[in-house]
Amino acid sequence: MPLTHFTLALLVMAVWGSNFVVIKAALQHLPPLLLAALRFTFAFFPIAFFLKKPAVSLGNLASYGLLIGVGQFGLLFIAMRHDITPGLASLVVQVQVFFTIGFSMRLTGEHVHRFQLVALLLAVAGLGVIATHAEGSATALGLLLVIGAAMSWACGNVISRAAGQVNMLSYVVWASIFAVPPLFLLSWMFEGLPAMASGVRNADAMTWAAVLWQSVGNTMFGYAAWGWLLSRHPAATVTPMALLVPVFGIGASALLLGEALPAWKLLAAVLVMSGLVVGLLWPRIAALRHFQ
Repeated sequence: MPLTHFTLALLVMAVWGSNFVVIKAALQHLPPLLLAALRFTFAFFPIAFFLKKPAVSLGNLASYGLLIGVGQFGLLFIAMRHDITPGLASLVVQVQVFFTIGFSMRLTGEHVHRFQLVALLLAVAGLGVIATHAEGSATALGLLLVIGAAMSWACGNVISRAAGQVNMLSYVVWASIFAVPPLFLLSWMFEGLPAMASGVRNADAMTWAAVLWQSVGNTMFGYAAWGWLLSRHPAATVTPMALLVPVFGIGASALLLGEALPAWKLLAAVLVMSGLVVGLLWPRIAALRHFQ
């Protein structure tokens, strides 16, 4: 990966990691599904009028929009409102790396290797530590919702990769519109019009700034850049960069929100990230040792 591409990936990770704090701030006033709906509304309007629709099928755009909008962020926002802390969410959602590689292997018919099983066991052990010590930091529902969000993210990675080398900013913007109607509908069904109206009425300038940051910084820049990188490099080359998201996420959450970092949380982080390192980097390490 060229240095410029690596720098871009690093910037995306910084934006995504610190974004968990921004999400928590927005959820102080807005219901989670409404927040997701607003996020993708402003990701589409008004910039879509200045971007040509990408040369991909509507099915591909709709699949990506639904997976990332409703699947990933709908579930993540619901979990983060009451059921998991920002720093912990930024760590757990990284199991998307295993889902991404697993789905890619399924499509290509590649077999699971021993080091990948070891990596998965390490990550599962980390999730086990979280599940047994997370009282006050996460609920069982919160963990399941974030894992579901990670699976949706992984499916979105596979879909965007199938789109090929297209203008990824245009791709992300045009895909966003497919998330908007179902998110507003789900918000109306499960959160109710009174809660939606109250959220909009009570939202302050900081809340709207967080919504716009979600739309512009995270969706338009982050996912456009991520999809652009995935379209030009193998998934196994790009996805290891996601290891840095929880570093930024836990750091920002501890620094800005005062989230505690007890020993069990650090142990869980070490186990999960060790699993990710083994699963993603071991083939390169083994190849380097063989070359030497």
